[in-house]
Amino acid sequence: MSAVREGNSRATHIGVNAHLLSLAEGYRSAGISSYIYNLLPHLPVAATEMECTIFVGEKRYGGAPGLRLQVSRLPTARPAVRILWEQALLPWVARREGIDLLHNMAFVGPVASPCPFIVTVHDLSFLFYPHSFRPLRRSYLRLFARISVHRARRVIAVSESTKRDLVETYGISSAKIDVVHNGVDESFRPLPADQVAAFRQQKKLPDRFALFVGTLEPRKNIAGLLDAYAKLPEGRPPLVLVGGKGWFYDEIFGRVQALGLNNEVRFAGFVPTEELPFWFNAADLFVYPSLYEGFGLPPLEAMACGTAVITSTTSSLPEVVGRAGQLVDPTDADALAATMSRVLGDGDLRREMQVAGLKQAAGFSWEEAARKTVDSYRRALTPGEDRHGV
Repeated sequence: MSAVREGNSRATHIGVNAHLLSLAEGYRSAGISSYIYNLLPHLPVAATEMECTIFVGEKRYGGAPGLRLQVSRLPTARPAVRILWEQALLPWVARREGIDLLHNMAFVGPVASPCPFIVTVHDLSFLFYPHSFRPLRRSYLRLFARISVHRARRVIAVSESTKRDLVETYGISSAKIDVVHNGVDESFRPLPADQVAAFRQQKKLPDRFALFVGTLEPRKNIAGLLDAYAKLPEGRPPLVLVGGKGWFYDEIFGRVQALGLNNEVRFAGFVPTEELPFWFNAADLFVYPSLYEGFGLPPLEAMACGTAVITSTTSSLPEVVGRAGQLVDPTDADALAATMSRVLGDGDLRREMQVAGLKQAAGFSWEEAARKTVDSYRRALTPGEDRHGV
Protein backbone atom coordinates (compact mmCIF):
# COMPACT_ATOMS: atom_id res chain seq x y z
CA MET A 1 0.00 0.00 0.00
CA SER A 2 2.95 2.31 0.49
CA ALA A 3 3.36 3.02 -3.20
CA VAL A 4 6.00 5.71 -3.84
CA ARG A 5 5.50 8.45 -6.40
CA GLU A 6 7.93 9.24 -9.18
CA GLY A 7 11.16 10.93 -8.15
CA ASN A 8 12.21 11.20 -4.54
CA SER A 9 8.83 12.11 -3.09
CA ARG A 10 7.32 9.65 -0.66
CA ALA A 11 3.80 8.30 -0.53
CA THR A 12 1.22 10.49 1.15
CA HIS A 13 1.03 9.35 4.76
CA ILE A 14 -2.47 9.12 6.28
CA GLY A 15 -2.91 8.71 10.02
CA VAL A 16 -6.19 7.23 11.24
CA ASN A 17 -7.31 7.73 14.84
CA ALA A 18 -9.26 4.53 15.54
CA HIS A 19 -9.13 4.50 19.34
CA LEU A 20 -12.87 3.93 19.68
CA LEU A 21 -12.44 0.48 18.12
CA SER A 22 -13.48 -2.15 20.66
CA LEU A 23 -13.55 -5.93 20.37
CA ALA A 24 -15.15 -6.36 23.80
CA GLU A 25 -18.50 -8.11 23.98
CA GLY A 26 -21.03 -5.42 24.74
CA TYR A 27 -22.61 -2.29 23.37
CA ARG A 28 -19.21 -0.55 22.98
CA SER A 29 -18.40 -2.85 20.05
CA ALA A 30 -21.51 -1.66 18.17
CA GLY A 31 -22.09 1.66 16.43
CA ILE A 32 -18.90 3.63 15.88
CA SER A 33 -16.67 0.68 16.69
CA SER A 34 -18.45 -1.36 14.02
CA TYR A 35 -17.93 1.47 11.52
CA ILE A 36 -14.21 1.52 12.27
CA TYR A 37 -13.82 -2.26 12.20
CA ASN A 38 -15.59 -2.62 8.85
CA LEU A 39 -14.07 0.37 7.07
CA LEU A 40 -10.39 -0.11 7.90
CA PRO A 41 -9.76 -3.33 5.88
CA HIS A 42 -11.04 -1.67 2.70
CA LEU A 43 -8.88 1.47 2.87
CA PRO A 44 -5.72 -0.09 1.31
CA VAL A 45 -7.53 -1.03 -1.91
CA ALA A 46 -9.03 2.45 -2.24
CA ALA A 47 -5.85 4.35 -1.28
CA THR A 48 -3.25 2.72 -3.50
CA GLU A 49 -1.06 5.85 -3.65
CA MET A 50 -1.14 6.37 0.11
CA GLU A 51 0.35 4.81 3.22
CA CYS A 52 -1.97 4.41 6.19
CA THR A 53 -0.99 4.18 9.84
CA ILE A 54 -3.83 3.17 12.15
CA PHE A 55 -3.65 4.37 15.76
CA VAL A 56 -5.55 2.00 18.08
CA GLY A 57 -5.80 1.15 21.74
CA GLU A 58 -7.45 -2.26 21.20
CA LYS A 59 -4.53 -4.65 21.65
CA ARG A 60 -6.47 -7.62 20.27
CA TYR A 61 -6.99 -5.98 16.88
CA GLY A 62 -4.89 -7.76 14.28
CA GLY A 63 -5.22 -5.17 11.53
CA ALA A 64 -5.59 -6.00 7.85
CA PRO A 65 -3.25 -6.41 4.86
CA GLY A 66 -1.78 -3.07 3.83
CA LEU A 67 -2.42 -1.34 7.15
CA ARG A 68 0.34 -0.30 9.55
CA LEU A 69 -0.71 -0.43 13.21
CA GLN A 70 0.43 1.75 16.10
CA VAL A 71 -1.00 0.24 19.30
CA SER A 72 -1.00 2.52 22.33
CA ARG A 73 0.31 1.20 25.63
CA LEU A 74 -2.18 3.38 27.47
CA PRO A 75 -5.61 2.00 28.51
CA THR A 76 -7.51 4.23 26.08
CA ALA A 77 -10.70 2.21 26.54
CA ARG A 78 -11.10 4.50 29.55
CA PRO A 79 -12.63 7.77 28.28
CA ALA A 80 -10.41 10.10 30.32
CA VAL A 81 -7.27 8.34 29.09
CA ARG A 82 -8.49 8.37 25.50
CA ILE A 83 -9.19 12.11 25.67
CA LEU A 84 -5.70 12.70 27.09
CA TRP A 85 -4.16 10.62 24.31
CA GLU A 86 -6.26 12.34 21.62
CA GLN A 87 -5.43 15.89 22.64
CA ALA A 88 -1.97 15.63 24.22
CA LEU A 89 -0.19 12.64 22.67
CA LEU A 90 -1.70 12.28 19.19
CA PRO A 91 -0.21 15.59 17.93
CA TRP A 92 3.25 14.45 19.06
CA VAL A 93 2.81 10.98 17.55
CA ALA A 94 1.51 12.42 14.26
CA ARG A 95 4.52 14.73 14.01
CA ARG A 96 6.93 11.90 14.84
CA GLU A 97 5.37 9.61 12.21
CA GLY A 98 5.35 12.29 9.50
CA ILE A 99 1.59 12.21 9.03
CA ASP A 100 0.38 14.37 6.12
CA LEU A 101 -3.34 14.06 6.87
CA LEU A 102 -5.05 12.81 10.01
CA HIS A 103 -8.46 11.11 9.86
CA ASN A 104 -10.26 11.23 13.20
CA MET A 105 -12.99 8.59 12.93
CA ALA A 106 -15.24 9.86 15.74
CA PHE A 107 -16.21 13.52 16.06
CA VAL A 108 -13.04 15.14 17.41
CA GLY A 109 -9.56 16.01 16.20
CA PRO A 110 -6.64 17.31 18.27
CA VAL A 111 -6.75 21.06 18.81
CA ALA A 112 -2.98 21.27 18.35
CA SER A 113 -2.83 19.03 15.28
CA PRO A 114 0.51 19.38 13.47
CA CYS A 115 -1.09 18.54 10.12
CA PRO A 116 -4.43 18.99 8.33
CA PHE A 117 -7.17 16.66 9.50
CA ILE A 118 -10.54 15.20 8.58
CA VAL A 119 -13.21 14.27 11.11
CA THR A 120 -16.10 11.81 10.75
CA VAL A 121 -19.34 12.86 12.44
CA HIS A 122 -21.80 10.02 13.01
CA ASP A 123 -24.61 12.05 14.58
CA LEU A 124 -25.22 14.90 17.00
CA SER A 125 -26.94 12.82 19.66
CA PHE A 126 -24.62 14.30 22.30
CA LEU A 127 -26.44 17.59 21.64
CA PHE A 128 -29.95 16.29 20.94
CA TYR A 129 -29.99 13.44 23.52
CA PRO A 130 -27.30 14.46 26.03
CA HIS A 131 -28.64 12.20 28.80
CA SER A 132 -27.46 9.19 26.77
CA PHE A 133 -23.81 10.11 27.44
CA ARG A 134 -21.60 10.04 30.50
CA PRO A 135 -20.93 13.60 31.73
CA LEU A 136 -17.24 13.64 30.77
CA ARG A 137 -17.80 12.41 27.21
CA ARG A 138 -20.84 14.66 26.74
CA SER A 139 -18.91 17.75 27.83
CA TYR A 140 -15.90 16.81 25.71
CA LEU A 141 -17.98 16.29 22.58
CA ARG A 142 -20.06 19.43 23.08
CA LEU A 143 -16.94 21.59 23.20
CA PHE A 144 -14.44 19.84 20.95
CA ALA A 145 -16.73 18.61 18.15
CA ARG A 146 -17.67 22.21 17.35
CA ILE A 147 -14.01 23.26 17.29
CA SER A 148 -13.06 20.21 15.23
CA VAL A 149 -15.63 20.57 12.44
CA HIS A 150 -14.64 24.20 11.96
CA ARG A 151 -10.90 23.48 11.89
CA ALA A 152 -11.10 20.32 9.77
CA ARG A 153 -10.12 20.42 6.11
CA ARG A 154 -13.10 18.18 5.33
CA VAL A 155 -15.91 16.69 7.39
CA ILE A 156 -17.31 13.24 6.64
CA ALA A 157 -20.99 12.78 7.53
CA VAL A 158 -22.45 9.27 7.50
CA SER A 159 -25.77 10.45 6.02
CA GLU A 160 -27.44 13.41 4.35
CA SER A 161 -29.42 13.77 7.57
CA THR A 162 -26.25 14.20 9.62
CA LYS A 163 -24.94 16.64 7.02
CA ARG A 164 -28.07 18.78 7.44
CA ASP A 165 -27.66 18.65 11.22
CA LEU A 166 -24.05 19.83 10.90
CA VAL A 167 -24.94 22.74 8.63
CA GLU A 168 -27.88 23.85 10.77
CA THR A 169 -26.18 23.37 14.15
CA TYR A 170 -22.61 24.48 13.50
CA GLY A 171 -23.09 26.77 10.52
CA ILE A 172 -20.39 25.16 8.40
CA SER A 173 -20.61 25.15 4.62
CA SER A 174 -22.26 22.14 3.02
CA ALA A 175 -19.45 22.25 0.43
CA LYS A 176 -17.02 21.20 3.13
CA ILE A 177 -18.97 18.04 4.03
CA ASP A 178 -18.66 14.70 2.23
CA VAL A 179 -21.49 12.21 2.77
CA VAL A 180 -20.17 8.66 3.10
CA HIS A 181 -22.84 6.10 3.92
CA ASN A 182 -21.98 3.09 6.01
CA GLY A 183 -21.83 -0.25 4.25
CA VAL A 184 -23.24 -3.64 5.11
CA ASP A 185 -21.01 -6.66 5.58
CA GLU A 186 -21.43 -9.57 3.17
CA SER A 187 -22.22 -11.89 6.09
CA PHE A 188 -25.64 -10.21 6.27
CA ARG A 189 -27.50 -12.14 3.60
CA PRO A 190 -30.34 -14.67 3.28
CA LEU A 191 -29.14 -17.93 4.83
CA PRO A 192 -30.08 -21.51 3.93
CA ALA A 193 -33.33 -22.60 5.56
CA ASP A 194 -31.73 -25.59 7.28
CA GLN A 195 -29.12 -23.38 8.97
CA VAL A 196 -31.79 -20.97 10.17
CA ALA A 197 -33.90 -23.87 11.46
CA ALA A 198 -30.92 -25.25 13.38
CA PHE A 199 -30.24 -21.83 14.88
CA ARG A 200 -33.90 -21.45 15.85
CA GLN A 201 -33.78 -24.80 17.62
CA GLN A 202 -30.48 -24.00 19.35
CA LYS A 203 -31.83 -20.70 20.73
CA LYS A 204 -35.28 -22.14 21.47
CA LEU A 205 -36.91 -19.49 19.30
CA PRO A 206 -40.59 -19.66 18.31
CA ASP A 207 -41.63 -20.25 14.71
CA ARG A 208 -42.63 -16.59 14.40
CA PHE A 209 -41.37 -13.49 16.23
CA ALA A 210 -40.73 -9.77 15.79
CA LEU A 211 -37.17 -8.58 16.39
CA PHE A 212 -35.39 -5.45 17.63
CA VAL A 213 -31.59 -5.13 17.57
CA GLY A 214 -29.84 -2.23 19.28
CA THR A 215 -28.44 -0.88 22.52
CA LEU A 216 -31.00 -0.71 25.31
CA GLU A 217 -31.20 3.06 25.83
CA PRO A 218 -33.90 5.77 25.64
CA ARG A 219 -32.95 7.07 22.17
CA LYS A 220 -33.84 3.71 20.63
CA ASN A 221 -37.45 4.18 21.81
CA ILE A 222 -37.81 0.64 23.09
CA ALA A 223 -40.41 1.82 25.60
CA GLY A 224 -42.47 3.11 22.67
CA LEU A 225 -42.03 -0.21 20.88
CA LEU A 226 -43.29 -2.05 23.96
CA ASP A 227 -46.33 0.24 24.16
CA ALA A 228 -47.13 -0.47 20.52
CA TYR A 229 -46.54 -4.21 20.90
CA ALA A 230 -48.97 -4.32 23.84
CA LYS A 231 -51.68 -2.93 21.55
CA LEU A 232 -51.42 -5.86 19.12
CA PRO A 233 -54.30 -8.35 19.26
CA GLU A 234 -54.06 -11.58 21.23
CA GLY A 235 -52.12 -14.34 19.53
CA ARG A 236 -49.36 -11.91 18.54
CA PRO A 237 -45.91 -13.38 17.90
CA PRO A 238 -43.36 -12.84 20.68
CA LEU A 239 -41.04 -9.81 20.61
CA VAL A 240 -37.31 -10.48 20.93
CA LEU A 241 -34.97 -7.66 21.98
CA VAL A 242 -31.30 -8.18 21.10
CA GLY A 243 -28.73 -5.75 22.46
CA GLY A 244 -26.47 -4.83 25.34
CA LYS A 245 -27.49 -2.58 28.21
CA GLY A 246 -26.76 1.09 27.61
CA TRP A 247 -28.24 3.94 29.66
CA PHE A 248 -31.50 4.02 31.68
CA TYR A 249 -32.34 0.47 30.64
CA ASP A 250 -34.21 -0.14 33.91
CA GLU A 251 -37.14 1.80 32.42
CA ILE A 252 -37.39 -0.81 29.65
CA PHE A 253 -37.56 -3.76 32.04
CA GLY A 254 -40.04 -1.81 34.17
CA ARG A 255 -42.25 -1.16 31.14
CA VAL A 256 -42.38 -4.89 30.35
CA GLN A 257 -43.53 -5.56 33.90
CA ALA A 258 -46.09 -2.74 33.87
CA LEU A 259 -47.61 -3.91 30.59
CA GLY A 260 -47.75 -7.55 31.69
CA LEU A 261 -45.53 -8.72 28.82
CA ASN A 262 -43.12 -10.90 30.77
CA ASN A 263 -44.18 -14.04 28.89
CA GLU A 264 -44.15 -12.41 25.45
CA VAL A 265 -41.01 -10.25 25.45
CA ARG A 266 -37.61 -11.92 25.49
CA PHE A 267 -34.30 -10.15 26.22
CA ALA A 268 -31.52 -11.94 24.36
CA GLY A 269 -28.78 -9.58 25.57
CA PHE A 270 -25.68 -8.73 23.57
CA VAL A 271 -24.90 -11.20 20.78
CA PRO A 272 -21.68 -11.44 18.75
CA THR A 273 -21.71 -9.79 15.34
CA GLU A 274 -21.23 -13.11 13.57
CA GLU A 275 -24.48 -14.36 15.12
CA LEU A 276 -26.65 -11.41 14.09
CA PRO A 277 -27.43 -12.63 10.53
CA PHE A 278 -29.11 -15.69 12.04
CA TRP A 279 -31.34 -13.55 14.26
CA PHE A 280 -32.40 -11.41 11.29
CA ASN A 281 -33.04 -14.45 9.11
CA ALA A 282 -35.11 -16.17 11.78
CA ALA A 283 -37.41 -13.17 12.39
CA ASP A 284 -40.67 -12.47 10.56
CA LEU A 285 -40.28 -8.75 11.09
CA PHE A 286 -37.62 -6.29 12.22
CA VAL A 287 -38.89 -3.22 14.09
CA TYR A 288 -36.63 -0.23 14.78
CA PRO A 289 -38.61 2.80 15.98
CA SER A 290 -35.57 4.84 17.01
CA LEU A 291 -36.07 8.53 17.74
CA TYR A 292 -32.77 9.63 16.19
CA GLU A 293 -30.00 7.96 14.18
CA GLY A 294 -27.02 9.38 12.36
CA PHE A 295 -27.23 6.40 10.02
CA GLY A 296 -29.06 3.38 11.46
CA LEU A 297 -27.15 0.22 10.56
CA PRO A 298 -29.50 -2.46 11.99
CA PRO A 299 -32.35 -1.77 9.49
CA LEU A 300 -29.83 -2.03 6.65
CA GLU A 301 -28.48 -5.33 7.99
CA ALA A 302 -32.03 -6.65 8.37
CA MET A 303 -32.91 -5.76 4.76
CA ALA A 304 -29.69 -7.41 3.55
CA CYS A 305 -30.88 -10.62 5.26
CA GLY A 306 -34.23 -10.45 3.49
CA THR A 307 -36.24 -9.42 6.55
CA ALA A 308 -39.20 -7.02 6.38
CA VAL A 309 -38.42 -3.74 8.17
CA ILE A 310 -40.51 -1.17 10.01
CA THR A 311 -38.63 1.93 11.13
CA SER A 312 -39.05 5.62 11.88
CA THR A 313 -39.83 8.64 9.74
CA THR A 314 -37.12 10.55 11.63
CA SER A 315 -33.50 11.55 10.97
CA SER A 316 -31.53 9.29 8.59
CA LEU A 317 -33.78 6.23 8.70
CA PRO A 318 -35.90 7.03 5.60
CA GLU A 319 -32.61 7.62 3.76
CA VAL A 320 -31.37 4.15 4.68
CA VAL A 321 -34.49 2.08 3.99
CA GLY A 322 -35.85 4.09 1.05
CA ARG A 323 -39.18 2.69 -0.14
CA ALA A 324 -38.33 -0.83 0.96
CA GLY A 325 -39.50 -0.43 4.55
CA GLN A 326 -42.61 0.78 6.30
CA LEU A 327 -42.03 4.20 7.91
CA VAL A 328 -43.93 5.25 11.05
CA ASP A 329 -43.87 8.23 13.41
CA PRO A 330 -41.98 6.67 16.35
CA THR A 331 -43.96 8.72 18.87
CA ASP A 332 -47.31 7.34 17.66
CA ALA A 333 -47.80 3.99 19.38
CA ASP A 334 -51.17 3.42 17.70
CA ALA A 335 -49.71 3.90 14.21
CA LEU A 336 -46.75 1.66 15.02
CA ALA A 337 -49.06 -1.05 16.36
CA ALA A 338 -51.29 -0.85 13.28
CA THR A 339 -48.29 -1.14 10.95
CA MET A 340 -46.84 -4.08 12.87
CA SER A 341 -50.20 -5.83 12.83
CA ARG A 342 -50.60 -5.28 9.07
CA VAL A 343 -47.12 -6.56 8.18
CA LEU A 344 -47.25 -9.55 10.53
CA GLY A 345 -50.67 -10.52 9.19
CA ASP A 346 -49.93 -10.19 5.47
CA GLY A 347 -47.47 -12.72 4.05
CA ASP A 348 -47.62 -11.24 0.56
CA LEU A 349 -46.71 -7.80 1.91
CA ARG A 350 -43.79 -9.23 3.85
CA ARG A 351 -42.48 -10.98 0.75
CA GLU A 352 -42.73 -7.74 -1.26
CA MET A 353 -40.84 -5.91 1.49
CA GLN A 354 -38.20 -8.62 1.61
CA VAL A 355 -37.50 -8.36 -2.12
CA ALA A 356 -37.44 -4.56 -2.01
CA GLY A 357 -35.18 -4.63 1.05
CA LEU A 358 -32.60 -6.87 -0.62
CA LYS A 359 -32.48 -4.49 -3.58
CA GLN A 360 -32.15 -1.43 -1.31
CA ALA A 361 -29.40 -2.99 0.80
CA ALA A 362 -27.38 -3.89 -2.31
CA GLY A 363 -26.67 -0.16 -2.78
CA PHE A 364 -24.55 0.02 0.41
CA SER A 365 -21.08 -1.51 0.69
CA TRP A 366 -17.94 -0.95 2.75
CA GLU A 367 -15.88 -0.97 -0.44
CA GLU A 368 -17.84 2.05 -1.66
CA ALA A 369 -17.57 3.68 1.77
CA ALA A 370 -13.78 3.28 1.66
CA ARG A 371 -13.60 4.68 -1.88
CA LYS A 372 -15.57 7.78 -0.89
CA THR A 373 -13.54 8.18 2.30
CA VAL A 374 -10.30 8.19 0.30
CA ASP A 375 -11.86 10.67 -2.16
CA SER A 376 -12.36 12.92 0.87
CA TYR A 377 -8.67 12.50 1.75
CA ARG A 378 -7.72 13.59 -1.73
CA ARG A 379 -9.97 16.66 -1.58
CA ALA A 380 -8.44 17.64 1.75
CA LEU A 381 -4.97 17.46 0.21
CA THR A 382 -5.88 19.26 -3.02
CA PRO A 383 -5.05 22.98 -3.19
CA GLY A 384 -8.08 25.15 -3.90
CA GLU A 385 -10.68 22.84 -2.37
CA ASP A 386 -13.13 24.37 0.11
CA ARG A 387 -11.29 24.19 3.43
CA HIS A 388 -12.95 26.53 5.85
CA GLY A 389 -16.64 26.76 4.94
CA VAL A 390 -17.54 29.00 7.87
